[in-house]
Amino acid sequence: MTREQFRPDDHDNDHFLLTTVVGSYPKPTWLHRARDRHENEDSSFDDGDFQEAKDDASRLITHEHERAGIDVVVDGEMRRNEMVEYFAGRIDGYEFNGPVKVWGHNYFDKPSVVDEVAYDEEWLVSEYEFTADAATRPVKVPITGPYTLARWSFNEVYEDEETLAYDLADLVNEEIEALVEAGARYIQIDEPALATTPDDHAIVGECLERITADVPDDVRLGLHVCYGDYSRIYPEILEFPVDELDVELCNGDYEQLDVFKQPPFTKDLALGVVDAHDAEVESVAEIKENIERGLEIVPPERLTVSPDCGLKLLPREVAYQKMANLVTAAREVEAELDAGTVEIAAPQATAD
Repeated sequence: MTREQFRPDDHDNDHFLLTTVVGSYPKPTWLHRARDRHENEDSSFDDGDFQEAKDDASRLITHEHERAGIDVVVDGEMRRNEMVEYFAGRIDGYEFNGPVKVWGHNYFDKPSVVDEVAYDEEWLVSEYEFTADAATRPVKVPITGPYTLARWSFNEVYEDEETLAYDLADLVNEEIEALVEAGARYIQIDEPALATTPDDHAIVGECLERITADVPDDVRLGLHVCYGDYSRIYPEILEFPVDELDVELCNGDYEQLDVFKQPPFTKDLALGVVDAHDAEVESVAEIKENIERGLEIVPPERLTVSPDCGLKLLPREVAYQKMANLVTAAREVEAELDAGTVEIAAPQATAD
């Protein structure tokens, strides 16, 4: 089972709730300042200086996740400026024409596809190798999926976004093969655009078939889908060729939980149990209640516990305390499961 390989050797409880993070994490203030200096043409802060700053931040946040007790860590995406922009800058066929306002006062450089996309430089292998070397725990690799890369770009070449998404899926498959060769065993594909256009789940399914082709069985593949109307993609997403589906339910107070009960949920479930959009830190007791909501869908051996989404917009001390409370809550629920004081309400005990 791909999940069991991440159980720590010294785990105290018979039950095991895998704890992880979705991806992004607040960057240290000094890293933002380092980026500003690097982008200032009059500054002597060169590429080497900025690389050192990113290395330091990646090492720091990886260790911060470990200090919180997370089982499978990431580096908080310290090297990434934005989830589409980062990858588009490494794919042949893309170019940038300036920032686009996305919400509030937030902007990103929405890229344009001006030629057929092609794989050139590696995207994440160096990032993974650095993080794995810095970490003492297993490392997860989040990667933006091809459907989102296509939807959140200007398409000036392809007949339609579907064709572009399929070409991008082939490139993601190439990158995942390189990550697996480098040692990655837990890869999360992020498709937030699916939540905004759920009728395209068949396109995402075909993309995932291309992405996962020839990926070894011991590599855990997850799909993160941000908040949306899940009833429009369930149960169809159960057909996706991934081990785990990661859904954002906490910030909606689990109003959509029942969506996943009929037909029964046959994948592993990664459940958000702290709100990535709320700066109030949930108590351990609150998080335990949220974890137990997940046990209405799947048994403990198929439940992963995480935040709702990336935490990058929160104050760093808030993000850390949410992580620490999440881990404490998971370990307490495990002990209560061992003692038989928590009811497992999931409709089935094993995946189909």
